[in-house]
Amino acid sequence: MENVVTVAAGWYAAWMKGTYPPSSIAWSKYNMITFAFALTTADPSVLDLVGEEETLKAFASEAKKNNVTSLISVGGWTGSQHFSDAVATEEGRSTFQKAILDLVSEYDLDGVDFDWEYPNSPEGSDYGCNTNSPQDAENFLTFLKGLRADPAGANLVLTAAASLKPFRGPDGNPLTDVSGFAEALDFLAIMNYDVFGSWAANTGPNAPLKDSCAPAADQVGSAESAVAAWTGAGFPAIQLLLGVAAYGRSFRVAPSAAKTSSGSLNAYAAFDKTNIPLGEGETSSTPVANKCGILEGPGGVWTFKGMIENGFLGPDGNPAEGIDYTFDECSQTPFVYQQSNQTLISFDDAKSFNAKGAFINDKDLRGFAVWHVVGDSSDNILLDAIHDGIGTEVECTPEPEEESTETDY
Repeated sequence: MENVVTVAAGWYAAWMKGTYPPSSIAWSKYNMITFAFALTTADPSVLDLVGEEETLKAFASEAKKNNVTSLISVGGWTGSQHFSDAVATEEGRSTFQKAILDLVSEYDLDGVDFDWEYPNSPEGSDYGCNTNSPQDAENFLTFLKGLRADPAGANLVLTAAASLKPFRGPDGNPLTDVSGFAEALDFLAIMNYDVFGSWAANTGPNAPLKDSCAPAADQVGSAESAVAAWTGAGFPAIQLLLGVAAYGRSFRVAPSAAKTSSGSLNAYAAFDKTNIPLGEGETSSTPVANKCGILEGPGGVWTFKGMIENGFLGPDGNPAEGIDYTFDECSQTPFVYQQSNQTLISFDDAKSFNAKGAFINDKDLRGFAVWHVVGDSSDNILLDAIHDGIGTEVECTPEPEEESTETDY
């Protein structure tokens, strides 16, 4: 891809500021970072920063100092409740647009990421009380076109985070033509993670690169199938970023189910749904009601950094002594198992990040987006591995190629 700068992106989780302030970000490894999140509210003129205004100021300042493109992400898993209503009418779209542009201007940001989870989402596939409409995708595109047509939005970097399949149309099926979104957006990040978790019928890879070789019932999506789906619907590969996970998900798996007959860890094992292991920072297994009133138990999530700090992995990112490890060749992702507490974790390591980097290069994708930048080790094991797989060296201020019409992000 001559004259095209690879996008090395990530999301910064603002709630981690206590242990990981914006100044701690490995800025030299990225050229675009997105602040998460500004939540939608019932009033489209109001975006909720959840008390993180000072953190956003510090983030924007650090981004400018390091010459890294800075974005604000609107929505997220817990912040997409009112997206549908905000873009449903011309009046709402205009009000929502002004709120976003005002926020970008106030904090001197370079762009906006739209993380709507998810347009026209079927029951049970979102946070629990999101408004939605069969016309969500159509209204979203109308909104994006309006934002892009506004002089204040014309030159912003506009991105979206999306699921493994294109946005759902009025019939609930993935759209077959998303070329209009490609015209309005600079990039779209495919969130290739949370494919398996506590909600699934069995364990499985959190972020599979491939799944065509998995058991038929477990072929529910992967980077490979997602890229094929989005490009097949008219979204150019050169505008796609592969979302990659600097974390894993844990399951309670009995020793009798943890291994296959060959002795390797069982990627698709039965697990105890009533006893999900506590994840990083979790202290209680008692379910707590979210703001939709739905009871949620522990998530069982571990960052790569947390796995190192809590003895699942050694300082070099390899499995610690006494921990079983298998690299699943089908999904191209690793699993570890701690028999003493019957914990199986599907995660990503240097080998899987390197494979994803090679995939990005092979498919001519524009780059990657890490959820989230806090999750990598202190010496950036994952970041270095994916850059190596792509074959890139990130510079904060990449020099434009002569006669190139591409924009450096």
